[in-house]
Amino acid sequence: MTTGDERSGRRRPGELEAQILAILGAAGGALSPGEIRDRLDPRGTLSYSAVVTTLTRLYDKKAVTRKKDGRAYRYVAVADASTLVARRMGRLLDAQDDRTSVLSHFVSELTDADASVLRDVLHREFGEDTDEG
Repeated sequence: MTTGDERSGRRRPGELEAQILAILGAAGGALSPGEIRDRLDPRGTLSYSAVVTTLTRLYDKKAVTRKKDGRAYRYVAVADASTLVARRMGRLLDAQDDRTSVLSHFVSELTDADASVLRDVLHREFGEDTDEG
């Protein structure tokens, strides 16, 4: 699986978390960090410790559960990448005093397609007409 920027070798923020959650979601059962690493990077360029660190962060975020299996843990996803992004957005919004301004700026930056999706979600979640016109 190709990850991040090939030239710099760096991943985008949250990219490894998203990839690990996708692997766990598709696994149909608990996986060890080594099994996750092997599925993520069959060539072996990704370090085991990077996977363990990321899994620990996901566990702290309540995105995965873990169960002791010998000396290691086995992990199962309980959230997906979009849930983590939504939680991150919520934390960023909670840190601001002027939520109205932040949300107004956010909405003004949306593409027409994303604005349409947001209207549909708001209608589905709140059952209100979100169109002004």
